[in-house]
Amino acid sequence: MIVVGTSGWQYRDWRGVLYPEGCPQRLWLETYADAFASVESNNAFYRLPTVEQFAGWRDRTPEGFVMAVKASRYLTHIKRLRDPEEPVERLLSHAEGLGDRLGPVLLQLPPTLRADVGLLDTCLDCFPSGVRVAVEPRHDSWWTGEVRAVLERHGAALCWADQRGRPATPLWSTTDWGYLRFHHGRAQPWPRYGRQSLTTWVRRVADAWPDGADVYAYFNNDPGGAAVLDACAFARIADGLGRTVTRTPDLS
Repeated sequence: MIVVGTSGWQYRDWRGVLYPEGCPQRLWLETYADAFASVESNNAFYRLPTVEQFAGWRDRTPEGFVMAVKASRYLTHIKRLRDPEEPVERLLSHAEGLGDRLGPVLLQLPPTLRADVGLLDTCLDCFPSGVRVAVEPRHDSWWTGEVRAVLERHGAALCWADQRGRPATPLWSTTDWGYLRFHHGRAQPWPRYGRQSLTTWVRRVADAWPDGADVYAYFNNDPGGAAVLDACAFARIADGLGRTVTRTPDLS
């Protein structure tokens, strides 16, 4: 199943796109969760929410809703994966407030961080086996067989990242589930994705995983509601090509 959502939900310019005019901001999460079955939360990257905040999000979303969590920049950008035990434990102890709403944890690495297989191995080893972890390296030195082997050994997903409609990463399938991030496309108005680009991505997913596998797809091109519109278009294309897809809003 392709689990479709966006990277975050708190965007004022989504009024009139996803959020009806007059919908108070305090109800945006509930409105979002009625429309989509999953979201990628970036909050923890900038400031780790408390366990009570995570529990509040759990209580405001319906059964079956999934929230992926982007790991703290303290772990990925300040510590740069060094001494990962305490930051990983702190992240998970807070995120357990989500209960069964907790989805994958995303480790987005800084673009200046060169490959270090030992650091990655140690960091991934800190996560319990029941937690899904996706890794988004952003330096070309990471594209080696050793790195791929570490991801496979830990059952971690290489995050397939898109930039301007093209893969920014190798299309490695390192575990039995997948994770995609769409940063910005080449269509107009910026930063939208065109139908051909989205269709190509659906076919790549179909080539890599059976329909029964969970593949998380999040759109991060939030300006002007582009992420909402493109997530819906992506889901319609996937459904048309015979893939099972989670719910998306009807914006027609």
